Amino acid sequence: MKAILKYMFVGLLSCGMLTACTEASLETAPTDSMSGTGLLGNASAALVPLNGIYRSMYSAWSPTGNTHQCFGISAYNLMADVMGEDLIMNDAGSGWFWYDCIYNVKPRYTATNWRSYDLWNAYYTWVSNANYIISAEETMTGEKAEVNYVIGQAYAIRAYSYFMLAQSFARTYKGHETEPCCPIYTEPTVAGTQGQPRATVQAVYDQITSDINKAVELLEGTSRKHISHISYAVALGIKARIALVMEDWATAKAAAHAAIDASGCTVLPVASFAGVNDADAKNVMWGAEIIADQSSMYAGFFTHMDADCGKYGASALKQINKQLYAKMNATDARTAWWDPANKENKNGGYQQEKFKFADIQTWLGDYIWMRVEEMYLTAAEAECRLGGAEEANAIKDLMAVMSQRDPQYKCTKTGTAMGALTSDETGSLLEEIITQRRIELWGEFGRIYDIRRLKQGFRRTTAMGWPTDALLANRPTNDPECYMWVLTIPQSEFDGNINMDGATDQNPVNDYK
Repeated sequence: MKAILKYMFVGLLSCGMLTACTEASLETAPTDSMSGTGLLGNASAALVPLNGIYRSMYSAWSPTGNTHQCFGISAYNLMADVMGEDLIMNDAGSGWFWYDCIYNVKPRYTATNWRSYDLWNAYYTWVSNANYIISAEETMTGEKAEVNYVIGQAYAIRAYSYFMLAQSFARTYKGHETEPCCPIYTEPTVAGTQGQPRATVQAVYDQITSDINKAVELLEGTSRKHISHISYAVALGIKARIALVMEDWATAKAAAHAAIDASGCTVLPVASFAGVNDADAKNVMWGAEIIADQSSMYAGFFTHMDADCGKYGASALKQINKQLYAKMNATDARTAWWDPANKENKNGGYQQEKFKFADIQTWLGDYIWMRVEEMYLTAAEAECRLGGAEEANAIKDLMAVMSQRDPQYKCTKTGTAMGALTSDETGSLLEEIITQRRIELWGEFGRIYDIRRLKQGFRRTTAMGWPTDALLANRPTNDPECYMWVLTIPQSEFDGNINMDGATDQNPVNDYK
């Protein structure tokens, strides 16, 4: 709880540095004359703290000086990608994300400049600030649609934050419902607020589903003011993500299709969104528009991905698993996202070209957090899981993406068999959908989240392109039930929360209890 209380006010003050958004950008301006009560008094003013939350989702704002690998959602997605088998780091480079890659962050839970602390602090700061906005639900004035727009986003932010906390600090939902997860706070926290104990995984997901359903209800019929805001369509997309983890296939299908319809987005050819750096692209549902005075320079996603900029991406190349690359036909346009002939590949994987600065000189490039292609693949997986006549719909949704990727692609597969390891091949339709998802969302989603919910193990090999220092040969990556990818809770939480005991409530520091 200490982390929440300490940074709640910092977070809210940073929120106050943002005015109501324009269509072009989330502009900054001083708001010292406005009190917190004033900001939440009406829907128009409440856009200020709301924009502040979103600003921190793509800013290098870590309070511990670890900003170069702590820049919001895109940093945490990259963390989760390098923890899997498909996004290869060919070297430690400057060290950023390397310790995530080799699973060497859990013992560092006592520090305030490592992953556990930053991630816990970030999501709980967003929860705390969302709670303040939600608390004004009954008193906020303004047009009903405007109030719904603000409050609906706050519920969505809280749902998203708890969802990511659950995915980071507990084992996956299905089969682990009664295990401890994270504390739940639904009211504004103040200096005297008592810390809560860890709630069960089920209780946290009950809160998540309640919040996202409320967000969907409130946001329906509202008009989004900026691409960084969670719209009705994005809330449905988050609902679809949650349903996949909960193995609620019917809900995942319905939410994904509703998100597609509400978004107005279309699947684009690869050439139409080269660099994956433009939030205005017609396939982008949610993202962060980075403008010149909001660039975090070295502490940013493209600095770590784009080798041409000569920064971290050059000293620690990000490459695709060669065996995954080989699953694409030569006619698949996505092959352009990686360069097998790059002289820097050496004995590693294939260098990525998917994520590039839009303008290296000004450090600009937008962050993409949700594309419509993900929704089609989500619907396809859910339909495949439902089986029977739904398999035809699964192939239809899969083809909605693949028809824009490979003119020669066809799929006649069937069934839901999956291998014990991600490299074990069954030839099923479900496996094919997941494979195309791995390729399509490479570097965007966080591979380890899918590995966990699918309950598969994985292996890294030199044949894939992995350096020997990152093979994890003596670690139980083949065991989906281990605690290897469950983060430890920061010591600061135990120090400030009387209802959590580090001796009994801490996650295993090792791979097993």
